[in-house]
Amino acid sequence: MLNQPSHPERRSFLRRAAHLAVAGAALPLAARTAQASVPDARSLTLDHTHTGERIALVYAVGGNYVPQALNSLNHFLRDHYAGDVGIIDPQLFDVLYRVQQTLGAGQSFQVISGYRCRTTNNTLRNTRGGGVAKHSLHMEGKAIDIRLPGVALGELRDAALSLRAGGVGYYPGEQFVHVDTGRVRNW
Repeated sequence: MLNQPSHPERRSFLRRAAHLAVAGAALPLAARTAQASVPDARSLTLDHTHTGERIALVYAVGGNYVPQALNSLNHFLRDHYAGDVGIIDPQLFDVLYRVQQTLGAGQSFQVISGYRCRTTNNTLRNTRGGGVAKHSLHMEGKAIDIRLPGVALGELRDAALSLRAGGVGYYPGEQFVHVDTGRVRNW
């Protein structure tokens, strides 16, 4: 049997991150705030407008994403029509985190749409009279439609645009902002 090199720092980090991710989903805001005070921790709180679910967790510590947290976020942002779970681009969570930092906002994002399977995307495209792209980045787990209670939709759009981290769509009639990790563009 080969001796594997020991990496106690990595194991310690992974163990701590796993505990943070699992605990974070069930903690009230005050406890989550203390949890997020871990140096270099990045956390999000999301409320899904269609499923009624809420998630609050630390998804990254320093330069490392927390695998269990990403799995929880993948499930939370599943296609709420079909139930299919996609793999969400972790950089999308960083964009949301940076938007909150830019705005100085601590409230939960309201999620209108996360991942969409191809069938759902095609159905929406054919029944909504436009507004749903044929090759939507939602199908790749690279897009999310959101709003932030207490923040004017235009301010949310402007904060996302200022990051130049991907696409930003402004839908004032539908009351959401689309954010993605594709090429930088806006509409």
